[in-house]
Amino acid sequence: MTSSVRYLPGATALVLDSPHSGTAYPKDFAYACDLPVLRRAEDTHVDKLYDFAPALGVGWVEAFFPRSYLDANRDTTEVDVSLLDEDWPGPVSSDEKVLGKVRLGKGLIWRTTDDGLSIYQRKLGVAEVQARIANCWQPYHAAVAQAIADAHARHGYSIHINCHSMPAIASSNATDFPGEAHADFVVGDRDGSTAAAPLSRLVCEHLRGLGYSVAYNHPYKGVELVRRYGAPQQQRHSIQLEINRKLYMSEETLEINDGFAPLKSSLQSLVQLLLATDPRSLRT
Repeated sequence: MTSSVRYLPGATALVLDSPHSGTAYPKDFAYACDLPVLRRAEDTHVDKLYDFAPALGVGWVEAFFPRSYLDANRDTTEVDVSLLDEDWPGPVSSDEKVLGKVRLGKGLIWRTTDDGLSIYQRKLGVAEVQARIANCWQPYHAAVAQAIADAHARHGYSIHINCHSMPAIASSNATDFPGEAHADFVVGDRDGSTAAAPLSRLVCEHLRGLGYSVAYNHPYKGVELVRRYGAPQQQRHSIQLEINRKLYMSEETLEINDGFAPLKSSLQSLVQLLLATDPRSLRT
């Protein structure tokens, strides 16, 4: 446990992490837009949807800091240099896919909201960004890495679910598919590179069996946390799981709705399934 991260070690092969549900807005954020608008960037209440998991022996990692302050699901090279008042001294990604997100304002440090509204009316200092990395990104990734390593050491395999939520309709500056209506769930494994296909298929089929619509690797394939820690050839499986916010909350007021309890029950059944699953025994 740190001031920015909650880490509850587990005893099973399953690890869950929620990098975007943080609601503790630091005083040094100094954002310029309205807080209710900025809060729509959060995966609000995702931590509550999974709060049953630690009691089952599941490893749990959660960010207290908000996604718009620092996005732990981005690499530290995904720096939006247009935000800075001086040259960035570290490496900056040249990958065109990554740069596409940075241009949308969705780098390591967000420049705009999902609707394209500027978050700052100032430039950020290099030391300021470096402090966010040291105080938020590094302890978060250290906790996730430790949780997965411990799970794998105990059982010879690990299953990591990277927990997210998504708006019902994609916003203008959120994805490459603005205006797209999202399924109830999106299961992402970066086209089979971060988890074995039979495991991802099991997750999809289970959720569909519960009556949900499920998309696979579209429009969210998974980003840094599954890319960095998923290695299915080593029996380290990482899946990004996106939940449509309309299922459990009001996107306008952020209040929980009547769908919260049944959705949580469905997630409990999914977690129980994963706790009973050894991916080494799944057929391709």
